[in-house]
Amino acid sequence: MITAIFYKKSGNLSGFKVSGHAEYDDIGFDIVCAGVTSAVQLTANLITESFSIKAEVVAQDNIVSLKVENVCEVSSKLIDGLRNHLELISQQFEGTISLKISEV
Repeated sequence: MITAIFYKKSGNLSGFKVSGHAEYDDIGFDIVCAGVTSAVQLTANLITESFSIKAEVVAQDNIVSLKVENVCEVSSKLIDGLRNHLELISQQFEGTISLKISEV
């Protein structure tokens, strides 16, 4: 199962950590993993490259995390868009994604 933890600070989403495998199909053929990976990469690239928002991004050992240094409306909305997208995927493919929100 993929675990997606979203970090909330002062009412705004400030980051996320996504790890695991959906186990919907074999590695390399898993459409859930592919969809989640694409959405996570897009969100990280939008925040850091398109909007030039400073964030710490770590991708290693099947874990991707992003923490925005100075949370702003744009970064919070982009992260919320990822959360919403993953929630929709988890509803369509039950038992593949666990979503949590953690106050920091």
